[in-house]
Parts: sequence; C-alpha cells; structure tokens
Amino acid sequence: MANSRLRYLVWLAVIWTFALVMLGAFVRLSDAGLGCPDWPGCYGHLTVPEKPHELAHAAATFGAMVEPEKGWKEMIHRYVAGGLVVIVLALTVLLARNRRKYRIPALLVFAPLLVIVFQALLGMWTVTLKLMPAVVTAHLLGGMTMLALLGAIAVKGTLPSINIRGATRTLAWIALAALLAQLAVGGLVSSNYAGLACDGFPTCRGSFAAPDGLAQMLRPGRQLGLTAEGAPLTIANLAAIHWLHRVGALIVTLLTVVLALKLAGYQRRLALLLLAALTLQVLLGIANVLFSLPLPLAVAHNGGAALLLFSLVSVIARSSGQRTQHVYANARHAFAGR
Repeated sequence: MANSRLRYLVWLAVIWTFALVMLGAFVRLSDAGLGCPDWPGCYGHLTVPEKPHELAHAAATFGAMVEPEKGWKEMIHRYVAGGLVVIVLALTVLLARNRRKYRIPALLVFAPLLVIVFQALLGMWTVTLKLMPAVVTAHLLGGMTMLALLGAIAVKGTLPSINIRGATRTLAWIALAALLAQLAVGGLVSSNYAGLACDGFPTCRGSFAAPDGLAQMLRPGRQLGLTAEGAPLTIANLAAIHWLHRVGALIVTLLTVVLALKLAGYQRRLALLLLAALTLQVLLGIANVLFSLPLPLAVAHNGGAALLLFSLVSVIARSSGQRTQHVYANARHAFAGR
C-alpha cells in the first residue's frame, strides 16, 4: 500500500507542478502579478477584498485601487502553490522512509523541498520588489527546476531504464543545459514584456543582426522598465533580449534534433516524443509572434517549454549507466508497487 501511494503521489506532484507552471504564466501574462501588493495575503486578507468597506479600507491602507479580478488570479495561484507544498512534504516523508531500503540519493529526496522553500521566497520578493525582472525570471526557473526534479524521480521510479550510448547521453545533458539557458532568456523576455519587441519573423525589426542594448538587459539588479542606471528601456533593449531568445531557440532546436536522430535508431518512440515536444514549442513560438502574442498562445508557449524540459529530463533519467542502474533497481520496485 505504501509503495502504491508513493507511485501515485509522485505523478500527482509532477502533474500539479505542470499545472502550477501554466497558472503562473497566466497570472504573469495577464498582468496580475501585483494583483495583491502584499504577501502571503491580499490587502491584508486571506482572500481578495470585495465588499465596499473592505475595498475602501484596502485602498486607504495600500494607496492603490483594488482590482479584485487580478487579485483572485494571484491568490488562486498562491492557493495552488500551497497545495504543492503539502504534496511535496508528503512525498519527501515517504521517500525519506524508503531511502536506505531502496538506495534513493538523499539529494534527490530533499531537493524538491528545498526548491519549494526558495520558490516561496521568490514569490514574496516578486511582490515586494515590484516584479523585478531578475526575480520574476528566477521564480520561473524555480518552477521549471521543481518540474525537472519531480519528473526525474517519477521517471526513474516508474519507467524502465533504457540503454543509451555514452555520447548520446552526453549530448542529452548538453541539450538540457542549453534549454535551461533558453528558459532563463525566455523568462527575461516575458518579465520585461518584450514578447512583441521583434516585429516580424524570422528577422527582428527587419534584420538578422543583434539590436543594440543587450548588455543592459542582462544586468540583474535593474527594476522593471529601467536600465541599471535608472533610464527607461528603449525598444532596442527589448528587441535585443527577444533576439537572443530566438538565437537560443535555434541552438536548442539543433541540439534536440541531433539528439532525436541519434535516438531514432534504437529508441524510436522516445525520439518521436522528443521531436513532437520540440515541434510544438517551435510552432507556438512562431505563432505568438505572427498573431501578436494572444494570451492563450503565450500561456501554451510556457507549457510547451515545460513539456520539452520534461522530455529531455526523461531521456537522461532513464538512461542510467551500469552503476546507477544498480542503485535504482530496487527503487523502481518501490514505485511499481512490487
């Protein structure tokens, strides 16, 4: 019974985290990130103030007009995040109890819990630092890291290992590193509202060359809409980070296609799944530019990134070497309920 609970709980955590990533993207892209100017409540309440006297008190206390619709988006995101905390705590306890018996590394057991604590801090700083791009981007990367860790645990514990050659495994790690860098740049595009800064595709503002001002966009200490010196960002600054995101997309695409081709000879299904996730994400990225970033497509683009990340993590998690296979052999029995 305990083994069965562990198996279902870890996949629940993966699905819940994916939904939370999508919900966070929806809150950010619908401009509701400051729907509640305080943390963890909303205008001093555990729910969003809606009654006339509550609205008047909130406006007087915080010096801003209350927008309940945006507030509810933000609070629902926080409620769902709280649910993930409960799930991860339960999962950590079950994994820790079985760690020695099934030889699950302590780092993999406790890493999700550590990440979720840091995510809570980033969520608070996102509000208190008024959507500072570096913090918002870190918050996005934290969610993706949580998905990757839980995905690795779930895949290792419930799916059979596959024999992947050493060079191909190395290429998978390189592709994953490139994707993580691309996620960071994508986070900067989103947190700076630069999704439409490059008008046109495949060129950016009529050119393939990098626009001026990229160095300013990569400086972490600046506030939203400003350079590090406090001057307003220009369209060239915003176009520069969008241009870098396109370059990163090209690199990730090439690496993933090569990886899929190497896998196709002996792991055809896995290669096709990897290519499907990549194709979906590329098409969503292009569609967002061509259709001027409609909210559903923009949110779906975040989901596509999460799916591609999960696909690459799955390849690495299942491609254990001989020593790692020995370490995780009994762990798979635990998750399978045998």
